[in-house]
Order: sequence, then structure tokens, then C-alpha cells
Amino acid sequence: MKKRRIFQISGILFALLFVINIMASFYFYDLAIARNVKDFLQNNEDLEVSDEAMEVFLQGDWRDWVKNQPFERWEMTSTDGLALQGYFLRAKQPSNKVVVMAHGYLGRASDMGLYGEHYYEDLGYHLFTADARGHGESGGDYIGFGWHDRLDYVQWIEKIIAELGDDIEIVLHGLSMGAGTVLMTSGEDLPPQVKAVVADSPYTSVHDLFAYQMKRMFHLPAFPVLHTTGVVSKFKANYSLKEASALNQVKKARVPILYFHGKADTFVPTDLTKKLYDATASEAYLHLFDDASHGEAIVLHEAAYYEHLEQFLNKYIH
Repeated sequence: MKKRRIFQISGILFALLFVINIMASFYFYDLAIARNVKDFLQNNEDLEVSDEAMEVFLQGDWRDWVKNQPFERWEMTSTDGLALQGYFLRAKQPSNKVVVMAHGYLGRASDMGLYGEHYYEDLGYHLFTADARGHGESGGDYIGFGWHDRLDYVQWIEKIIAELGDDIEIVLHGLSMGAGTVLMTSGEDLPPQVKAVVADSPYTSVHDLFAYQMKRMFHLPAFPVLHTTGVVSKFKANYSLKEASALNQVKKARVPILYFHGKADTFVPTDLTKKLYDATASEAYLHLFDDASHGEAIVLHEAAYYEHLEQFLNKYIH
């Protein structure tokens, strides 16, 4: 009788923990992946940047530059039926060089003007950027963290080639989630016009990033909640957290990749980029910046950032 009672209590506790786990999984899906307001990132110490960087991010001259450019609005329907919005800026002078840019989590296409201005004004590139699915004016009720977006970018690349011709040379440049996007794109069967990839502050996989953030922000282990969150994501957004892997994609990459990361980044740890660099099948380069937190290197080490960038581009873009 006593054993039976123990089994009953154990069964009730197991059922209760199972229900709590499922509820937590839906909570974390809504928190991080569903398209909605993300208040949980407000006052996040890992996203704090220097006053110098904050001033540039929020009030830099590049914002006025973006507003004053004659961007063409491009529309496209994704392979799964979403209406996507892109923006194309033709180079001032005839050029065969194009940079395709991908923004970060909760951002929008115009954010990449901070990087795009240099490509356009100083290097003479055509500039293309897009609102990722679930962001800006693009459709989608979830955030893809680069996984489905990689196929969107393959479509955008095909559209750019159709518009500008077969003799163009394309660079993919992404920041944070956008870096994950271009790295995931690098593992696809890309046309020969794609010559190089630049990934600033990327992550190995969505699962690895979430596991790190769950421990750091919520003091929770990855198992079992993160695993069932992956099931929820597969059901609601058609991708699992482990499936969305830049690490697996760079193992298939055939284009050279330049990695940038700040050594003081505690939002997306620098070690993730080191793992990506070590796993990259193609030619790869890694530059780490002292005292730079997440996405901050472009401001705090602007001269060195552009020096490394241009050395890389000059090697593969002609």
C-alpha cells in the first residue's frame, strides 16, 4: 500500500513537472521567437555599450545619410509565401560590386546603414539590405534567427543577379542575428557571384545561444525546457533550435569568411565565433577587438575594423 502511494505521488509530481515544462516552453517561445514586443531586453546589462558607441548608434550621421539616399523598394514572396521587403541603392558610378547586408535581432534594414555608408561612399558598392522575416515591413509572425532567412537571402541574391547581370561580385555582411543569417546562407549552394562573407558577432546555433542566455539571464539549465522549446518552435515556426545552426552551415561553406567579434561581448560570447572559425571549411579569418561589447567594434575600433575589412575584400573582390 505504501509503495502504491509513493508511485501515485511520483506520478502526480511527474505530470505536474511535465505541464510546467510545457508551459515554460511556450513562454520562452513567445518571449524570444514570436513576433511581439521584447521588453525583456530592456536594461539588459549584456547589451550595455559605451557612451561613445550609444551616441553613434542612436544619433550618428549615418542615420541622416540613410534617410537621404534614393533606395529602391524591392518586394519578394518567400518560398513559404511571406511578403518580404528589401531596399536597393545603386552605386554612384558604374560598378560590379554589391554588398548584401543583414541586420540584427529586433532591428530593421536601415540599421545596416552604419556599415553600408562605408561600402557605398568609400568603396563604390551597390547596397542591398532587407527587413528579415518577422521584422520591419516584412511578413511573418516569428523570428527565424537566420534559418529560414538563409533561403530568403538566396532568393534576394538571385534577384540582384537578374537585375545587375552575371558579372557582378557579391559580399554578404551581417551583424549578430544578421551574421548568423549570412553564415547560414554560406552553406547553401550559392551562385559564383557570391565571393565573400563578413560575420560580425555571430552565434553557432540558436540552441547554443539560448542555452547561454537561459543560464545567464534566468539562471536555468538548458534541459529540459530548451529542448521542448525547440519542439514548440518546430511546430509553430517550422524550425528547431538545434536545426538552426550556423556551425553546421560553415562546415559546408565554399566562400571565404571574415569573422569579427568584441572580446568583451557578454550577450553573444566570443567563444562562439572562435568555434565557427575553427569549423569553417573555406578560407577563414578572425579578428577580435579589445574592450568591445556586442556589435561595438565598428565604433570603438573603426579604423582597424575597416582596415581588416578592406584587406579581406581586396583579396577576393576585383
